[in-house]
Amino acid sequence: MSHRVGNVGDSEADALRVRARGIMEELRQGVKKRFTEVIDVSRVDQHKGGVKPLSFVRQVLAACLYPQLLSGDGMPADARERAKRLLAECDGGSVGSYTETGGIPSIKNAVSKFISQRDGGVPSNPDNIFFASGSQGAIMVGAIMGGAIMVGAIMVGAIMGGAIMVGAIMIVLNMLVNRESSPPTAVLTPVPSCSSANRALEMWGGVAAPYYLSEERGWEPRAEELRRALHSARGVCNPVALYVVNPGNPTGHVQSRTSIEEVIKFASEERLFLMADEVYQDAVFAEGCRFVSYKRVLAEMGPPVSNTLQMASLHSASKGFMGECGLRGGYVELVNVDPDVLKHFYMLFATESCSPVTGQIALDLMVDPPHPGDPSYLLHRQEIQHIREMMERNVKRVPEVLNGLPGLSCQPVHGGAFAFPKLQLPPGAVQRATEGGLLPDAFYCSRLLEEAGLCVCPGGDVGQREGTFHLRLCIMTAPEAMEEILRRLSAFHVQFMEDFC
Repeated sequence: MSHRVGNVGDSEADALRVRARGIMEELRQGVKKRFTEVIDVSRVDQHKGGVKPLSFVRQVLAACLYPQLLSGDGMPADARERAKRLLAECDGGSVGSYTETGGIPSIKNAVSKFISQRDGGVPSNPDNIFFASGSQGAIMVGAIMGGAIMVGAIMVGAIMGGAIMVGAIMIVLNMLVNRESSPPTAVLTPVPSCSSANRALEMWGGVAAPYYLSEERGWEPRAEELRRALHSARGVCNPVALYVVNPGNPTGHVQSRTSIEEVIKFASEERLFLMADEVYQDAVFAEGCRFVSYKRVLAEMGPPVSNTLQMASLHSASKGFMGECGLRGGYVELVNVDPDVLKHFYMLFATESCSPVTGQIALDLMVDPPHPGDPSYLLHRQEIQHIREMMERNVKRVPEVLNGLPGLSCQPVHGGAFAFPKLQLPPGAVQRATEGGLLPDAFYCSRLLEEAGLCVCPGGDVGQREGTFHLRLCIMTAPEAMEEILRRLSAFHVQFMEDFC
């Protein structure tokens, strides 16, 4: 086994999930506990959390997987027509066939059209779009700059569930990361962010150069902190790329246009490849907040930056309203990348034959949903509105409850799928955790799981400033489940604080 794999540390969240499965087995065997089921909100899996799949998506997928359904009248006409069109693009009329390396051409065109419409008419070239097994696989194609390295290690979108997708990620990392370089290649990565990205960089011989998001300032990245991180890293490692997440995971912030412009200027001045993880772009729920893409802001800033800054942006069918985590469908769009470099991306993807066809179909349905007047439009709009209302409630309700508990404080959640409250733990709890060989927030989460059957991710697993402690919990959950989560967390927390104060 590679020593780099062996040196990658264990994840506290993964260990908690293993224990959660053990507790569920104990409950099945009749062991008595204070709860009858374990609720896992340590990662986003909204269908598991009670959010229903979109009907149009599942109807088209069902017909593509079992074409005999097309001969009946059990689904709307537009769903049948979409399935027929997509199957016609598949060799042998089957989703079990390989597609072209870059993906089904009509779907690439649909994604390109979606991007251009989203960005107010900014052109998008289908030849610069690559499909992969979810956003992690997609983002790996991100950065080949100056012959150097790879931002691809920032696999966030789908990695965030802990289920790392190898495919394109590993191929691109294996190609681009110079494992023997000295100093090692680095990517500027936000703290907090998904730990899997940093672990993948380490495994492939690169390093993460952290920059800290300011909790007190609403988690937006700041140019002065980016400069500090870059200057601290240079000499120790070789930073070649900057990774940003908007809307934030786990922070729930949504960047302002001014903040995005500052980040773009910084990346341009420092000649860094910019990687924009935008998988939660549909998940903006706070009043007055609006998502604007890095590509759109870049284009509207004008030359020279608009035609010189090299960038990769990605999106996924796993997040937002679709939440089709298991289908593994994501894309990356490369911006201002030299055509000679693009050829190497095609070569790399060719070694994987193609991304999962069901994931490609999910992308088509995400970027081209039913239109007004279509038979499926009304139901689709109602289902989307139901999810939006659920999340609008949750982004208000969760911070409200958490901020009412002693020793807990939570910044406003504007988008994404998580809340990231800060823990002020009593000295006795910190001491007990240290004696047990655990980080204090991991100790808290372990007790929460054992005593309340609630599995959340400790802040140390996704990064936090030294001396601070946090929890990451998914809030993209049905209202009744969210209330039970808050009830369990509140009751446990009050008792925990009493026990250690």
